[in-house]
Amino acid sequence: MKGHHLIGGEWIAGTDLVPDINPSDTGEIVGEFPTGDEALVNAAIEAALAAKHGWARSNIQLRHDILRRASDAIMARREELGTLLAREEGKPIAEAIGEVVRAAHVFGFFAGEALRLGGEKLPSIRDGVDVEITREPVGVVGIIAPWNFPIAIPAWKIAPALAFGNCVVFKPAEMVPASSYALARILVEAGVPAGVFNLVFGKGRVVGTALTSHPGIDAISFTGSVGTGRSVAAACVAASPMKKVQLEMGGKNPLIVLDDADLVVAVDVAVNGAYLSTGQRCTSPERLIVAEGIHDRFVAAAIEKLSAMKVGHALDPDTIVGPVVSEGQLDSNLDYVRLGREAGATLAFGGERTQARTPGFYMTPVLFTDVSSDMRIAREETFGPFAAVIRVKDYEEALAVANDTEFGLSSGICTTSLKYASHYKRNSNAGMVMVNLPTAGVDYHAPFGGRRGSSYGPREQGRYAAEFYTSVKTAYTAAG
Repeated sequence: MKGHHLIGGEWIAGTDLVPDINPSDTGEIVGEFPTGDEALVNAAIEAALAAKHGWARSNIQLRHDILRRASDAIMARREELGTLLAREEGKPIAEAIGEVVRAAHVFGFFAGEALRLGGEKLPSIRDGVDVEITREPVGVVGIIAPWNFPIAIPAWKIAPALAFGNCVVFKPAEMVPASSYALARILVEAGVPAGVFNLVFGKGRVVGTALTSHPGIDAISFTGSVGTGRSVAAACVAASPMKKVQLEMGGKNPLIVLDDADLVVAVDVAVNGAYLSTGQRCTSPERLIVAEGIHDRFVAAAIEKLSAMKVGHALDPDTIVGPVVSEGQLDSNLDYVRLGREAGATLAFGGERTQARTPGFYMTPVLFTDVSSDMRIAREETFGPFAAVIRVKDYEEALAVANDTEFGLSSGICTTSLKYASHYKRNSNAGMVMVNLPTAGVDYHAPFGGRRGSSYGPREQGRYAAEFYTSVKTAYTAAG
């Protein structure tokens, strides 16, 4: 597969091609994709600006039909797209197909939202005056997506942008270009007009910087690291004119397990949340905060479950934990294992580079015990198959430890007590709270986002997406 940029409805070949390497089999090249520069970004923005007015005023049935066709095509090709995703990102095949289905659902949901966008009519405090409140497209939106969900996250940014009448310039993550290229081709086949959706591959410091600095971009939606997110926000505020900005930047999510928890449920919740998708989810529970009365039984049961989880090739149907996405990510994960041991934590399970039937970036799932909240492994996002157990006395201490973080994306509690569950939902400092469920599992029609260092700006997904992708206008009219 050789990829192309998409600018103004034309597929543009590049000369500087970068290989897309399969992390399950480093000898396989999934495809070759071009590296864009500032000139290509500028051309894509100019194409979007040319299409901006027509798309903003387009018939809502047209937008609905295009998004509906895209949804149907993604669903019909879910196994093909899931296999492609698994090959380039390393996500086990069942999860990869599930992610593709999620993308189809997102496009289907926003096909409906295109028909539902409403407004208000209010009485004025002045006689003979009407007040109307409407929502209009923001304009041209720059979308910068991460590598861990190469089709679902682009879907939940692109679909609402298009549904609400915005034009898009999309920069996918460098490590997972094939899924984005396949999605772009589906959108073109579904009938997206030239210039309405544009795709530019390339490095973040080049393509991303060009997006955040160009005066033709009205808004930026970004998902990625905290450091890069802060740089994006600063650039958007410093730009002239300033840009609307939406950031999702990760987490160090807590899962509390109380003494009264159902042990089987608690272990399933913790292990599935922390280790599926190879732990490469910003919502994974990396901090397992376990009450002392259940601590030893919980750890023993978790180790037993981890021992049965197969690490292997993403396309092997028996694989539970696939490879991490790259050599660099693997090195980072192993470095955190070293840091945990040096800090005095006990490596209770895993933490080693391992082999599969093909050469790849494989490691055994990591479980640390005897962890304190001041250790780096309890404070910094590792973004791998990694969890740290922190022993606490009771619910009160557990709540304090859970909230002791600069992040605030997702959190969870396992308990059979309605009292503690209700109190935790009210007092957790996270944007999303789960009770007896993995912290890494959300619905496409509900708002997604966090607090503190995890998120900035309006929520993503569901009807709340309109807060970012539209601008409110208030109009006054003298009656008669």
